[in-house]
Amino acid sequence: MHIAIVGNIGAGKTTLTELLAKNYQWEPLFEAVDNNPYLEDFYGDMKRWSFNLQIYFLNSRFQQIVDIQSSSRNVIQDRTIYEDAYIFAENLHDMGLMTTRDYENYRAIFDNITSFIKPPDLLVYLKASVPTLVNNIQRRGRDYEASIRIDYLSKLNEKYENWIKGYNAGKLLILDKDKLDFTNNPEDLGVIIQKIEAEIHGLF
Repeated sequence: MHIAIVGNIGAGKTTLTELLAKNYQWEPLFEAVDNNPYLEDFYGDMKRWSFNLQIYFLNSRFQQIVDIQSSSRNVIQDRTIYEDAYIFAENLHDMGLMTTRDYENYRAIFDNITSFIKPPDLLVYLKASVPTLVNNIQRRGRDYEASIRIDYLSKLNEKYENWIKGYNAGKLLILDKDKLDFTNNPEDLGVIIQKIEAEIHGLF
C-alpha cells in the first residue's frame, strides 16, 4: 500500500506522514530537504538555481518511487513526483524564474520518467489557506524559508487547486487543514484515519 500526502509548503505534510506511519506501523518516506545541496541557493537566487533544484527533486523522488515499487513495503510518502512538475516547476516558469527552454526540457524528462511508474494507491491532499501556511512556516523556523513571499505561497495554492481538480490517476482524499489540528488534537487525527480507512477499504 502506497499513500502519498500532498500540499503546499507548511501545510503539515511531514507531521501527518509521521503520525500516520506511527498509527499504521508503516514506513514513512520524507522529502530530501536537509541534505538538498540546492535549496539554500535557490531561495537566495531562484532564477539562477530553479532548474537545478527541480532536477534534483525529480531525480530523488523518482529513486524513491522505484524503491517503493520494487519492494512490498507499506509506505506513507511526504510529497510526490507530480507536485514537482504540476506545481513547482510550472509555477517557476509562470513567474519567469525558469526559462521556457529549461521548463520544456524538465517536462520532457518528467513525462519520460512518469511513464514508468504507478500513481499512489491513495493521494491525500492537505488543503490550507495562506495564513495557515505562514503560521506553520514561522513556527518551524527554517532559515531558508524565512524569505518565502506570500504571493509565492498564493500562486502555489492556485496550482494545487487546479491540479487536484483534474486529478484522476487514482483515489483522492481532500482534508481541510484550516479546520484540523492533528498535531495537538488526537480526535482530529482519528477522523483522518477513519476517512483513509474508508478510501482504502471502500467503506461508506
